[in-house]
Amino acid sequence: MGRGTLRIYLGAAPGVGKTYAMLSEAHRRVERGTDCVVAFVEHHARPRTEVLLHGLEQIRRSEISYRGALFTEMDVDAVLERAPAVALVDELAHTNVPGSRNAKRWQDVEELLKAGIDVISTVNIQHLESLGDVVESITGVRQRETVPDEVVRRADQIELVDMSPQALRRRMAHGNIYQPDKMDAALSNYFRPGNLTALRELALLWTADRVDEYLQQYRGEHDIRSTWQARERIVVGLTGGPEGRTLIRRASRMAAKGSGSEILAVYIARSDGLTAASPKELAVQRTLVEDLGGTFHHVIGDDIPAALLEFARGVNATQIVLGSSRRKTWQYIYGPGVGVTVARESGPDLDVHIVTHEEVAKGRGLPLARGARLGRARIIWGWLVGVVGPVLLAVVLRSMEDAPGLANDVLLFLFLTVAAALLGGLRPALASVAVGSLLLNYWFTPPTHTLTVQDPENLVAIVIFFAVAVAVSSVVDLAARRTHQAARLRAESEILSFLAGSVLRGETALDALLERVRETFAMESVALLERSSDVEPWTCAGSVGPAPVTRPDAADVDMPVGDNLALALSGRVLPAEDRRVLGAFAAQAAVVLDRQRLVWEAEQARRLAEGNRIRTALLAAVSHDLRTPLAAIKAAVSSLRSDDVAWSDEDEAELLEGIEDGADRLDHLVGNLLDMSRLQTGTVTPLIREIDLDEVVPMALGGVPEGSVDLDIPETLPMVAVDPGLLERVVANIVENAVKYHPGRDPVTVAASALGGRVELRVADRGRGVPDEAKDRIFEPFQRYGDAPRGAGVGLGLAVSRGFAEAMGGTLDAEDTPGGGLTMVLTLAAAPGGGRSGSELPAQVTS
Repeated sequence: MGRGTLRIYLGAAPGVGKTYAMLSEAHRRVERGTDCVVAFVEHHARPRTEVLLHGLEQIRRSEISYRGALFTEMDVDAVLERAPAVALVDELAHTNVPGSRNAKRWQDVEELLKAGIDVISTVNIQHLESLGDVVESITGVRQRETVPDEVVRRADQIELVDMSPQALRRRMAHGNIYQPDKMDAALSNYFRPGNLTALRELALLWTADRVDEYLQQYRGEHDIRSTWQARERIVVGLTGGPEGRTLIRRASRMAAKGSGSEILAVYIARSDGLTAASPKELAVQRTLVEDLGGTFHHVIGDDIPAALLEFARGVNATQIVLGSSRRKTWQYIYGPGVGVTVARESGPDLDVHIVTHEEVAKGRGLPLARGARLGRARIIWGWLVGVVGPVLLAVVLRSMEDAPGLANDVLLFLFLTVAAALLGGLRPALASVAVGSLLLNYWFTPPTHTLTVQDPENLVAIVIFFAVAVAVSSVVDLAARRTHQAARLRAESEILSFLAGSVLRGETALDALLERVRETFAMESVALLERSSDVEPWTCAGSVGPAPVTRPDAADVDMPVGDNLALALSGRVLPAEDRRVLGAFAAQAAVVLDRQRLVWEAEQARRLAEGNRIRTALLAAVSHDLRTPLAAIKAAVSSLRSDDVAWSDEDEAELLEGIEDGADRLDHLVGNLLDMSRLQTGTVTPLIREIDLDEVVPMALGGVPEGSVDLDIPETLPMVAVDPGLLERVVANIVENAVKYHPGRDPVTVAASALGGRVELRVADRGRGVPDEAKDRIFEPFQRYGDAPRGAGVGLGLAVSRGFAEAMGGTLDAEDTPGGGLTMVLTLAAAPGGGRSGSELPAQVTS
């Protein structure tokens, strides 16, 4: 049985109609005779969605008891037993109740897909794991339920359910999304027009990227090379000259005119040496294009116009930006130039922009010698000049009434031989020598029309012609081959300089290096394979491109790095001279892999060092801060038990009070130490329930002197979703800390207020305050700011308070008190329901 297909309805925000669209699709499939069932769908009391559930078979849900409450989740076993053709599973990012078969609902869906069941599901853009920070910065709400992007990307179909912000707000105002008591808060908080517009743009851009992946895959599978102008991609051709910065900025302005446009700067290292690139200038241009949001690509191509067009069509570009030629007028004898050639051969699917700049016609320096890697056309011309040229020359000379003489005839034939060497290399030149010698002997050396030579001087002239022609042809060919070698070495040095530059810049991403290898050598896929020993199988340490190989012997090119590491490339067989550069890339890949592992080991070592630091601080706390109250308790107990002194009732009461105070301090210190240990080991599990702040905060003030706190908690505040015990500890630590550093003129202010879907509790004192650079440091374990006395505590109160606040889904931050002092701001999530004001939106927004 094959794997089932996954179809996902992706929405920008709750209420756009994902579940409605999914149920409508289910009804269409049922009408066509498809076996379709509802595995799990939440209608959230929305009447129109609930109506669509009628007429669809619903699989029973499993009931799970957790902390005294009964919850229902999708019954995976029941769905597998029913084995429908299609199953509807709502809210892909949902976190299952502890005790369920899987921790996340997308894992349940994976089981159904493996069983061959097609699944239709829904998810909102804010639940994608990679966008969590972006969504939080936009809406102020941190999404606790997320799904890995790769799970959604692997879907066979993704359908965007879109709606304008205005239409969505109208739908909410009509009561189609939330209950009336939550409507106003939702419209003024999460569902503000700006929030919805930003979320909609995120959804559109993410979907566009996924569509682009589908398009590239389709074009690759069908070998489509022509450009489909579905999205603006602007390729900037760089030569390494100073005009490159102008071209990049011009392309950036062009890209800014259309949303979603991309810039791809490409430098082509030509093996025939016709470009003189400055590595320093290329490095500057690379930085510039990356700062402008583009990407830089470095490839090798023997024919620059063809390589540039091949690259542009390969990335489905729509526009090419080139600079006007820097050649002087006389330098056009070497060809029409890259810009003209690209514009002529681009075809109707690529727009070519020639941009003027300050370097136009200022010259490119002396043109470097052409290489010896000759094209087919030059070789043909070399043979024509070397073989046909002497024949035509002989015909012309024979038709002349006044012959120029044998000496001049020899020079003319020698000229054709040199021309044949320049065009076609050594072989056409040798052929020209042979043909020219025969023609000189037969037509121009007495006696003519025979191959004999009567005059010895003529014989010497022909022999000298043959020797000079062979020597000149050999020298010209040798110079061409040396030029080719020098040009290739320079191209290799340019690539190696970029490789060295990436090392100096600290680029340690293995995938980026492998992608550069793939682009440089025009390969389909590249993989770095490793094994622990000669008898162990190969494993993939990193790969780019489709279908990378899993064994070096299955690759078109493999480059071993030591005994147990190899770089495997697929796509074409490389010439031998390319393996030297490939070896440098392979060595760098091994270095990057080792560096990544060293970074990971360093991070582990850092964590161990942090743990050792905390343990050392803990020992210091135990050795001093805990011994101080113990010493006071022991002294008081010893005094009470002494038979030498008759204590009065007042003295005994004072000693007993000292013992009680010391025990309280010990209890507080030990409690903070244990709480810090729980936070470090991740064993804090909040028991969240809805409660009013005025039920918890007064209980937390029992440890401070009477009259030292001014409490202001409005009765209209919504309830908060917290663990009451943890909240009490947090508030107690904050208030005790504020009273400790308060000068005593005015009481510490404890005030609460509602803000959107959150409730803030602010504890303000009028003490010395804390500088901005130290505001985060005071929340670190075993940190005490300023001249706090050694016996004032171990510096864990605020660290424990922040840890507990974050465990409950809240935050704890420090701000300056207007007029002087420090204000601790505790932000908590309002309860999803049951708030007294009925005006808040839940922090966890789902659809």
